[in-house]
Amino acid sequence: SDAVAKEFVQDKLRAAMWLIKSIENRQKTIYKVANSIVKTQQEFFKKGPAFLKPMILKDIANEIGMHESTVSRVTTNKFMHTPIGTFELKYFFNAGIGGKNGGIDIAGESLKLKIKEMVGHEDPKRPLSDQKISELLSTKDIIVARRTVAKYREMMGIAPSSKRKK
Repeated sequence: SDAVAKEFVQDKLRAAMWLIKSIENRQKTIYKVANSIVKTQQEFFKKGPAFLKPMILKDIANEIGMHESTVSRVTTNKFMHTPIGTFELKYFFNAGIGGKNGGIDIAGESLKLKIKEMVGHEDPKRPLSDQKISELLSTKDIIVARRTVAKYREMMGIAPSSKRKK
């Protein structure tokens, strides 16, 4: 009958409107998260990956007034195209390291780059030990333990100093 058909069409229209509204809300949330990341990571976008700041999901969630799990969901498998490359949104989230004893907080990715740079510029006849790298970092107010240096060096596939000696 006409009444049943009309109710069916109205029901489908309501479902379609709900879907459109949900997609709009999702887009707004992704925009808020991306905008907040850009504001927090300005130095990264201006100067490069070595300037990535420590940032956790909770920071962004608090800034935009949403739950951490929402921020986590909208950043999963989402990418941001920037002038310096395309990055997964999750790339920008990393806890700070080295903020103890008056040292500055540094993002794990930034620490990796600093270690890689130090190893890249070392004297091949006298490669830097993890302890020496830790000491050199401390002169830049980045206080990290030798074990932390070793962990990040291993994560990057860089051999220990004894194996790098030429």
